[in-house]
Amino acid sequence: MSDSWLEQTRSLWNFTGDKRPDFAVPPQEGQESVWDYPRPPAIEADDRLVTVAIEGVEIARTTRAMRVLETASPPTFYLPRSDVQSEYLQPASGTSFCEWKGEATYWSVVVPEHPPGLKVAWSYEQPFPQFEAIKGYLAFYPSRVDCCVGGIRVQPQAGGFYGGWVTPEIVGPFKGEPGSQGW
Repeated sequence: MSDSWLEQTRSLWNFTGDKRPDFAVPPQEGQESVWDYPRPPAIEADDRLVTVAIEGVEIARTTRAMRVLETASPPTFYLPRSDVQSEYLQPASGTSFCEWKGEATYWSVVVPEHPPGLKVAWSYEQPFPQFEAIKGYLAFYPSRVDCCVGGIRVQPQAGGFYGGWVTPEIVGPFKGEPGSQGW
């Protein structure tokens, strides 16, 4: 990946967290607007209990999650690999590329009574230097597994591709919803 390509790609974003657009939902006390999140994204530790389960099998539990906060998207929670039951995951085919974090690798779930091969998580094994804090951490798609933060079930970010975790304290609208392609 050339530096000029990265610079060009990073410059295409219309919103960078410095000003909320008129269509943003104003946050109430105790809420966060995704339009206040920066671009490039920020990383923030979160000590709330985070759990991930599938088919009633808990595959992760931590109070050491990292939230990646990026303009227009709900936070993505990254969990330390040491707090994930690795016997329930296996490497999956394919990669994707984030202009901020680098190349993502994917993980599928291995639990009884569940179709094999479903990609449920991703990680950055060799992230760009600014994202070393999440190196090897796993992020899970709340549309494919049951994710909870502080005992509250997470709603998945719309769009299928994104893995943001929508919790009651987060307001949008969110990237991935209809009409959000230019964000």
